[in-house]
Amino acid sequence: MSSIACQRDRFSIPSDVHYLNCAYMAPLSHEVVRAMEDASHQKATPWSISPADFFTHSEHFRTRAAQLADVSADNVAIVPSVSYALAVAAKNLPLSNGQEIVTLADQFPSNIYIWRELAKQCGGTIVTVQRDQDAAWTDAVLGAIGPDTAIVAVPNCHWVDGRIVDLEAVGAKCRSVGAALVLDLTQSLGAMPIDFAKVQPDFAVAACYKWLMGPYGIGMLYVDPRHHEGALLEHNWINRGGSEDFNRLVDYRDDFQPGARRFDMGEKSNPPQLLGASAGLDFLLEFGVGRIAETLSELTNAIADESNKAGLTAAPIGVRAPHFLSLGFPQGIPDGLPERLAANQIFVSQRGDSLRVTPHLYNDEADIAALLAAL
Repeated sequence: MSSIACQRDRFSIPSDVHYLNCAYMAPLSHEVVRAMEDASHQKATPWSISPADFFTHSEHFRTRAAQLADVSADNVAIVPSVSYALAVAAKNLPLSNGQEIVTLADQFPSNIYIWRELAKQCGGTIVTVQRDQDAAWTDAVLGAIGPDTAIVAVPNCHWVDGRIVDLEAVGAKCRSVGAALVLDLTQSLGAMPIDFAKVQPDFAVAACYKWLMGPYGIGMLYVDPRHHEGALLEHNWINRGGSEDFNRLVDYRDDFQPGARRFDMGEKSNPPQLLGASAGLDFLLEFGVGRIAETLSELTNAIADESNKAGLTAAPIGVRAPHFLSLGFPQGIPDGLPERLAANQIFVSQRGDSLRVTPHLYNDEADIAALLAAL
């Protein structure tokens, strides 16, 4: 599999800016910006917007999101955020008194608060998994799943350290004990392959503004067909059957649009968001997730190798995700390091006690050299 040439010319990143922070927020490509601007102009002439446009733009996005995840478009709902999607999942998964919800230590808050609330309401217990210092998360998660487990809510890789969870192994363990599997793929979908057919999650969400290369405020929610008749978080007009016919909207109906569409957010028909997010997905589909992962692994490996020579620590690929590098400092991160790097136009994040370095296809050797020289 050949690596992908640097795509920097498709982004508004000056040559002296070294942005290695996609896990924080992806920059929008020229194609995404153009799609959002063109779509915004439609609102200036609302007489040009037809009732059909309320559906064609959303299906355009849904189809591309499904293609990227290699799932059916009928299994994709359009959501505004991870927290919204996880609230849908929590509303549709049973939890009995004394049962357990498995999560990771220091998991992102959006994937914790909803499960705490559900546990409080139902008398359940949150099981917080801790990993061994030099290990991936997989063994710890598998060890936490047992007869009392009702829900396992985990990412594909941890947002702080990039260390992975083997979702196929976890999915199989969940099925063996009858537990539901809920995934937050915001830090991996689009940059790391996942086989939904093998993992078999109940629900899986990814916000678009990171590795899906799109705007803020929109995401995709995978809903397994066994939940397609589930309870809604909100009741909006456009998810009901026959809503395409604007002349009959007050002929109120009890049926819904097919598949996961019943879970779509209200006011989903926002052209700048939908078409901008679709353009971001098109960028990824142009290359394929497998090639993107391979290319990003070359970048993170190059940084890790040189960092190791300087006395810093980094987990190998297999323990960490290919697109995600977490650098450890023997004496701890120097005070104010991210700010000092930013003053030199080098942008990374500090998360916990490590420096998170997350490049993408817009990064080149000059970016890596600048970071390493500064470190």
